[in-house]
Parts: sequence; structure tokens; C-alpha cells
Amino acid sequence: MKKQLFLSAALLLFLCLFAMPCYGVVQSDSLAIKIGQMLMIGFGGCTVEDSPEIVADIKERHIGGVVLFEYDLPSRTHNRNISTPRQVARLSQDLQKQSKVPLFIAIDQEGGKVNRLQSFRGFPASVSAQHLGQLNNPDSTTAAAVQTARTLKELHIGMNLAPVADLNSNPQNPVIGMLERSFSANPAVVTSNIRLISGIYRDAGIIPALKHFPGHGSSTTDTHLDFTDVTATWSENELEPYRALIASGYRDVIMTAHVFNALLDPIYPATLSKATLQGLLRGKLGFRGVIISDDMQMKAIADHYGLEAAIQKAIEAGVDILVFGNNAAYDPAIALKATEIIKSLLARKIITPERIDQSYRRIMELKQRYHLD
Repeated sequence: MKKQLFLSAALLLFLCLFAMPCYGVVQSDSLAIKIGQMLMIGFGGCTVEDSPEIVADIKERHIGGVVLFEYDLPSRTHNRNISTPRQVARLSQDLQKQSKVPLFIAIDQEGGKVNRLQSFRGFPASVSAQHLGQLNNPDSTTAAAVQTARTLKELHIGMNLAPVADLNSNPQNPVIGMLERSFSANPAVVTSNIRLISGIYRDAGIIPALKHFPGHGSSTTDTHLDFTDVTATWSENELEPYRALIASGYRDVIMTAHVFNALLDPIYPATLSKATLQGLLRGKLGFRGVIISDDMQMKAIADHYGLEAAIQKAIEAGVDILVFGNNAAYDPAIALKATEIIKSLLARKIITPERIDQSYRRIMELKQRYHLD
């Protein structure tokens, strides 16, 4: 009996260490896999046959995630990754089949004007966060969140880059307020709605991602288009939704903002700021989950920092997943470039292997917890 128990335990250990490429953090996992897991890449095409570059990124560079869009900015056409529900479900499944490690398949399905799954394509109609915040009715918010979660589950999309935790501090904000992306200017209303939505997503097996830390609601300009300084408009109450959810155990995903806020860091915007991400988000607020960047190709970053400097500073700041949406600008080689830059930073001892391991552990723990398929 003891011999059988010993053999069973030995077999279990073997399986955990060597026969589970999908899950688990193993010290011997290759550096290429660990680096790849830190990248989320956008691509063109509605099928894997249309998208040989992303297939190569998955198979050869082991990228950890992809992000889907409906509208293609470079060509200014509604011809990106999303055509019909059946097509999206097939695309998601085919992408997963390319990878030995389950992919984060992500989308910005906030509802209202930020809506990748349009009703004219056969997806359910959606309402904006502002609409739900004005109602501030748990039943209405629940119904909207359940519908979104069910739709994403049917499409095999495992991460929603939502809900928005920004306060509607400036209703004329071109990228938050005017697009009705914020639930309210009242932190309590925002907190109650994002808490409810995040819980519904989690129960459905959809990973939520609160955004945009440490607050984008007071800005007067758009980080997609240029450097955005919120120093004079930002207030500490913009942290309240994050503070409340983290205090109650939230440990999924938080997305950074590319906003510059001299009150928090006199040199770098939040995505590149160690003071903001390590000092404030992880230190003072106690967040232990995955930090994901906003799109690193947005002009607030891309026009002011070289690719290597941006990647280095983001990793040093504490970003676990670097997003390259390939929609602000399209670069089919961006995953290869980012991979080589991170390898070079390691070789020159600018970034340590331990820092990569920290992100890898957080990413793999999240994937394991959600049993991605």
C-alpha cells in the first residue's frame, strides 16, 4: 500500500513538472516561453489562414495572448477580426489550437460606443457604462453583464478589457466622457457597478480587466493621439474604485493608462512609472494580480519613447503583459521585435530573470485559475 502511494505521488509530481505544458510555473520552462507570455498582440484577418503572422507569433514566439478588433484603423474599414458570431467562435478556437499554452483571447467589449460585437453582425445589442450608471440599478447592470459574459463565453473569448473604472470627472473628455465609457463621476456608483460586473464575469469564467489606472476620466486629451497630462485635473478619489475592489480581494487584471501625472511621477506616464505601478498600485493599494498595459503603440507612448525604452521602462515599472494592438499602426514583426528587445535587456543585465519570472508566475496563475480553453 505504501509503495502504491509512493508511486502515485511520484507520478503526480512528474505530471505537474513535465506533462502539463498548459499550466503551472516550472523553473525549467524556457526563457522564450516566459518572454512570450508577456506579450498580447493584435492582428489582421478573420481566420488563421488569413493571419500567418499571428500563427507564427503563437507557435514560434509563444505569445501569451491576442486581442480582437472589429474596426481596422490603418485601412479605415470594418474588416479586422470580427464578421459573424460563428466566425469569431471558430477563429478563437483555431487560435487556441495553435498554442501549447492556453491563450488570453481578449476584446474591448464595454458596450455602447466601445463595442466590438456590433448588433448588425448578429451580436446582441449593448448599452453604455454611462447608461447603466445613470440607472444605477443592480438588476439592469446584472442583465447587461450576464449578456456580455454569455456572449463572450459562446465566442471562446476569455478576457474582456472592461469594465472601465474611470470617474466621469470631465464629461467633455474626448476618450472617456464623450464616449459614455464611465459609469459616473461618483466613486461609489462606479465602484458598485464594476464590482457587480467583475463578479459576474468571474463567475462565468471571463477574466475582467479594470481600466485605466490610475485614472483617465479627468483628461482633456486622448492618449491614442498624443501626450496626455492630467496633473492639473486628476484627484485622488479616482483611486477609490481600485482601492475598494482590491481591498475586497480583487486579483484579476488591471490595465494601465498612458497618462502623465506629475503628482505621482514627475518623469514618466503611468504605464512606464515604477512609482505609480510598484509604489502605488502594488505597494499602497496591495494589488497582487496581473498588470496589463494599454496599447503600447498609442501615440502617448510611441511618439515620445523608442520601442526599446518603452518596453524597458514598462517592465521595470511592473507591467506583466505588454499589449501591441497593431491597430494604431500595423507592424507584423512587432512580437519578434519585442521578444528580441527583452532578450537583449536580459543579456545586458538591465532586466533580471527574476523580474521576468515574477510576471510569468502571475500570468500562469491567472490562466490556471480560469481554466482557459
